[in-house]
Amino acid sequence: MALFPLGILSAAAGSVAPPLSVTYLVVAGGGGGGGQYNEGFRRCSGAGGGGGFRTATETKVPATTYTVTVGAGGPRGNFSRGSNGGNSVFDTVTSAGGGGGADRFSPGLDGGSGGGGNNTNSAQAGGAGNTPSVSPSQGNAGGSGAYNAGGGGGGAGAAGSNAPSSFNGGNGGAGTASTITGSSVTYAGGGGGGSDSATITSGGAGGGGVGASTSTNAGAGTTNTGGGGGGGRYGFGSNNAAAGGSGIVILSYPSTFTITIGAGLTGSTSTSGANKITTITNGTGNVSWA
Repeated sequence: MALFPLGILSAAAGSVAPPLSVTYLVVAGGGGGGGQYNEGFRRCSGAGGGGGFRTATETKVPATTYTVTVGAGGPRGNFSRGSNGGNSVFDTVTSAGGGGGADRFSPGLDGGSGGGGNNTNSAQAGGAGNTPSVSPSQGNAGGSGAYNAGGGGGGAGAAGSNAPSSFNGGNGGAGTASTITGSSVTYAGGGGGGSDSATITSGGAGGGGVGASTSTNAGAGTTNTGGGGGGGRYGFGSNNAAAGGSGIVILSYPSTFTITIGAGLTGSTSTSGANKITTITNGTGNVSWA
């Protein structure tokens, strides 16, 4: 039997279809910011880390179904550490959800990028934000905290900043830009750590939420960017940490193919040059091409 290494034999007249080359961007949900107790005035928390960021090009087989999952943003901590974001998946590729931000008693969590740290049980000692434990690495570590100040969440492009001083939180790490849609968009920024001052810490570029301060609540990670949620501060608003932003899956492939987006997924398709771009923003299901 003849082999067709450069294409796939179609059922019609033995013709050879062109190979299906798919470039993917898989961004997981961002971690939720930590919420804080008012204990010993150590009342500011670490931010959520950005979701894992993975992109590459692979050859796929038409008429074969491939699983897609868009990870949800991690819930904020309610007088507790923030939760990790949900994993995003395309076929065998999994991006890990961003790590939840630290609270008074627990360090930031590992994730696609790590959650920011806070105080440990030893009064003014800083709690380290964790380096991601996933392999291959999909992001960067969260920053460590200080007395009454949370560390910034890590981002896909840079680590979260350590809290620079007592009462002032660390900024979120920057995310990473992708041009898969035909224009440059940045994803998976870390959230800003909580501050017990009027200083508002910034979230990292790529959807990271701002940290709480004496004058404002924390900001949530931006939807469909995988940005981490801002760390909380006890005493303003209602334990005001913020949730991480949901992730996204984007697929680019030759315009000669048509994609089917299965039940359970929310997505849309546009054209950019010689390629179609399918953006999936929510759910779990299957896709296939013809």
